[in-house]
Amino acid sequence: MQRYFVPTDQFDEQEVRITGEDARHISRVMRSRIGDQVIACNGQSLDVLVEITELVEGVVTASIVERLEQHGEPVVFVTVAQSLPKADKMESVIQKCTEIGASSFLPFLSERTVVQYDERKEVKRIQRWSKIAKEAAEQSHRSRVPQVDSPVSWKQLLKQFADYDLICFCYEKENGHQLRDVVQPFAESLLLTKDTTASKAIRVMIVVGPEGGFSEQEVEAAEASGAIVTGLGRRILRTETAAMTALACIMYETGEMNANKG
Repeated sequence: MQRYFVPTDQFDEQEVRITGEDARHISRVMRSRIGDQVIACNGQSLDVLVEITELVEGVVTASIVERLEQHGEPVVFVTVAQSLPKADKMESVIQKCTEIGASSFLPFLSERTVVQYDERKEVKRIQRWSKIAKEAAEQSHRSRVPQVDSPVSWKQLLKQFADYDLICFCYEKENGHQLRDVVQPFAESLLLTKDTTASKAIRVMIVVGPEGGFSEQEVEAAEASGAIVTGLGRRILRTETAAMTALACIMYETGEMNANKG
C-alpha cells in the first residue's frame, strides 16, 4: 500500500491533510478516488491507515481508520558518513542505504575528495538528497525519513565520533579486523544490555572514503579518535558499494534481516 510522510501539524485526532507533491501524486499519478486507502506517517512515532474522503486541487483529506504498528525501523541507529563522491553517487548511497536501514547521512570532505565543494549550491543539493531519502523511505515502508546533514570537514567528523557506541572505519588496506568480526560481538553484547525499544539507544557510524580512499594519516587520526579500522573482505569495492555492504552487514548481525523481527 502506498505510504506518505506528512508533517505532524497536518494530523488531528480524526483526519489527515496531505498537500503539495504528495497530494498531486495521489490524485494524478495513482489516480486515487474517494474511499481508497493509503498509509500516512508523521516521521516520528505515528503510522496510520487512512481513507480518502475528499480530493481537491493540491489537497487530499483522509479519515483515520486505524493506528498501525511500526516494524520498519531498526533498533540500531546507523549513520553513514560518506566522503563526497563524484557525479550522482551520493544519491545512490542515500537511496539504497535508506532502503537497507540507515538512520542518517553525514557527507564529509577528506584529503582525497575530488568533488569541488560549493557552499552556494549546498541548499539545493541537500533538498534533493532529502527528497531522495523521503521517497526511498516511503518505498521501503520506513516509519522515519533519514536525516541528511550538510557536509562537514574532516576535523568536524572526528569530533562527532564521541557521540557513537561504535565507529566502523572502512579501509581497503586493513589486514586485521574485518567488519563482521567487529560487529558480531558488539551486537551480541550491546543488544543485550541496552534498551532496544529506542532506535537511538545503540548508535553506530560507518565511515567510507572517497574514490581514492583514505590517506594513512587519516587512518591514524580516526583510530586515535576512537574508530575501529575494518576491512570489507578480499575484494576492493567502489565507494558507493562499500557503504551499502557495510550497512547490510550491520543490519544482518543485529537481526534486522529477520522478517519476523518485532
